[in-house]
Amino acid sequence: MTIAAVSPDPVSRRRLGRFDLSTPLFALLAVLLCVLVLLPLFWLGYYALTNKAGSFTLANLARLFTDATIRRAFLISLAMAGCVGFFSCVVATPLAWLVARTDMPGQRLVRSLVTASFVTPPFLGAIAWAMLAAPNSGILNNIYRWVFGLDQSQALFNIYTFTGLVFAITCYSFPFVFTLVANAFDKVPSDLEEASAILGGKPGRTLWRITLPMVLPAMLAGSLVAIVQAFTMFGSPAILALPAGFHVLTTKIWSYFQFPPRLDMAAASAVPLLMVTMFLLWGQKWILGRRGYTVLGGKSGAPRRIKLGAWKWLAGLYVLLILCVTILFPYLALLKVALTHNLSEPLSWSALTLHNFYFVLFEFSSTKLAIWNTLILGLSTATIATLIALVVAYLVARSAVPGSSLLGMLATAPIAIPGIVLGVGLFLAYANPTFGLYGTLWILLIAFMTIELPAGYQQLSSAFLGVHPELEEASRILGATRLKTLWQITAPLLRTSLVAAWCFVFIGTIRELSATILLTTAPTKLVSVIIYDLNESGDYGAIAVLGILLLVVSFTVVFIANRVPVLGGAGQRSGG
Repeated sequence: MTIAAVSPDPVSRRRLGRFDLSTPLFALLAVLLCVLVLLPLFWLGYYALTNKAGSFTLANLARLFTDATIRRAFLISLAMAGCVGFFSCVVATPLAWLVARTDMPGQRLVRSLVTASFVTPPFLGAIAWAMLAAPNSGILNNIYRWVFGLDQSQALFNIYTFTGLVFAITCYSFPFVFTLVANAFDKVPSDLEEASAILGGKPGRTLWRITLPMVLPAMLAGSLVAIVQAFTMFGSPAILALPAGFHVLTTKIWSYFQFPPRLDMAAASAVPLLMVTMFLLWGQKWILGRRGYTVLGGKSGAPRRIKLGAWKWLAGLYVLLILCVTILFPYLALLKVALTHNLSEPLSWSALTLHNFYFVLFEFSSTKLAIWNTLILGLSTATIATLIALVVAYLVARSAVPGSSLLGMLATAPIAIPGIVLGVGLFLAYANPTFGLYGTLWILLIAFMTIELPAGYQQLSSAFLGVHPELEEASRILGATRLKTLWQITAPLLRTSLVAAWCFVFIGTIRELSATILLTTAPTKLVSVIIYDLNESGDYGAIAVLGILLLVVSFTVVFIANRVPVLGGAGQRSGG
């Protein structure tokens, strides 16, 4: 009897001859993410629990309870964040209802303008409102005094108060609530509202008894997001609270880095900030995951539009007021200050000047370096973080290797780390002689990659759910490795999502201030830090020019990403 030797077919030979890099890549990414996320937290805990001699101690944490200044900053932070969350919900919910469930005209434009407020850095918005509502030199107060013939001591607004701080932060936090609530209104089944109308329910009663309870989880979750944003924010409180004479927790942590630095107290003060943030994010996830609010069967009809009738004008005034205080007034204030010699000078043809632009672009020595550093870090962070997020999202979504879900957890974990806390951890981890990265762009790149990675990962992770793995399986059968399949098959299908993730990361990088303020030195300053430094010296003209440049760059990137077909824009969009 002869035994015929069966040689593998060419496809099988090609598959056997190719080495799949998924497993070593998984290991490399796991190590990288551990370094990015866990190493700063380790050093944060080490400094919080040791004294100057390196011995274990709880004295630093105990001082959080005995130091009245820290307790006051913590309580003010809680009160401020709670007020921001409440007022963000109060402002955003009616706006979301008008846009999603009524016949109010211009709904798409309103959505776009509210979403555009995401692009505005909150610290820049706070400075713009300082230009508008400072008690002595604010534009609105100057107009008020001019109209009523009052002296300089009379002021209608004072942004340098706790109320002013809450207002300024709410202007740039309510879009988080608006986005979640508007999406929830879009998904409410119209059948339930129509049943209520058939049974005699008036529109107001239907809204109160049927619609609002179904979007309540989104309202609560959005409010918690706004609370987290306010509680962890550094820029706006540093600009408005410090001149008013009080600290919040983030500015208190920053103060420990001033001479003489107290790194142990900075680390210890960051612990409650981290714990409260993790608790709030857990609460948001718990609320969104509650099954008691879930509608079985999904959306069964088009949204039921309420006819506003004569109320349409009042609704339009409400929308106009929101857009004025969040976009129109701040942007006009920046433009006015950029085109005049000083903040108090009335706007007229004779007062117009390009001096501020000339000074910033050609005379101010820090401008070119700051713009260069900002663009380099923005482009590098967006590209590297998006590539890492793409590979991690692929490995997790396709369960490519055992334990791949761990990568997803590590990629998402920085959401729970406030920027100021991460800045403290990175300073403690990399400013020591072992690494010596402080004073270089590398430490900023590490910080931005860590902070912005969750945004890219979540964007791409959700995108993978819409791509069926059949094409990838066919590619694998024909001998391609996972990485080649990802590059040649999956990535082109996700082109639009990749561009969106890149834009999210880029914009988030160039507007970041919380961690940046602790990690920059003179050679590595960015535009955001230059703006903050100029605010301390009161040079509003230069601030306005730099702020306008920052906004122009941000909106240009978004425009290009949405319009250029090569990047997956106009030709690939399906309607959103």
